[in-house]
Amino acid sequence: MRLRTHRGTPARPPLGTALLTAEAVRLQAGGRDLLAGAAVRVAAGEVVALLGPNGAGKSTLLSVLAGDVRPDGGEVRLLDRPLADYGAAELALHRALLPQSAELSFPFPAGEVVRMGRAPWAGTTAAAEDGAVVAEAMAATESTAFAGRPFTALSGGERARVALARVLAQRAPLLLLDEPTAALDLRHQELVLRIARERAAAGDGVVVVLHDLSLAAAYADRVVLLANGATVADGPVAEVLRAPLLSEVYGHPVEVLAHPRTGVPLVLPER
Repeated sequence: MRLRTHRGTPARPPLGTALLTAEAVRLQAGGRDLLAGAAVRVAAGEVVALLGPNGAGKSTLLSVLAGDVRPDGGEVRLLDRPLADYGAAELALHRALLPQSAELSFPFPAGEVVRMGRAPWAGTTAAAEDGAVVAEAMAATESTAFAGRPFTALSGGERARVALARVLAQRAPLLLLDEPTAALDLRHQELVLRIARERAAAGDGVVVVLHDLSLAAAYADRVVLLANGATVADGPVAEVLRAPLLSEVYGHPVEVLAHPRTGVPLVLPER
């Protein structure tokens, strides 16, 4: 049987191409502003870290960027088209979302969960690569060893790695990762952020929500700092991760020191 080519299958955007832009995004719920002027831009080839205290709007903004939540105001554009113009099938070819929690009600084998990431490519010539892509994604996330185990029987950290493998298997040029390191030990936190850097080096754009400011400093190209649903700073790591600004936004005094070997900022709470 001859495979068809899915209409709208995207070419990989050149490095530096603006993949996603959001301006003046507003969202209300229950009479409260969840987003009140949030803005972010991500280009092919860069890692952008979304930072801010609890309740700042990081995960909400990521849901808006993914197209899962429609904002009340502002503009979100994917490859210079309004995000609202994309249907679900086309959108899945352009962006992959890793939510905060990975939950399944049925005990699918972990390998099958990763294979779900290939669903957007069903019926296309790219489907011939499914097996190799799934194996590569599981190897990258060090989850091959439990490919045959039920997803529901995995630990929190194992589930997180399988969920990331599913996102990688989707092979979308824009990755939206919501607290991908939250359930992971030190080794796998570093692994996940190295993968983000590798995907950016290969030409993808990555937006990642993080709470660890020093991790963001080590791996991000740019930082977008949110507070009360609004973007209060957007720029290179060294420009945004400044002690006075962070102390004000987080409501706790911090020190920002240069790593003695690399010079990368280290953000430490004053104790």
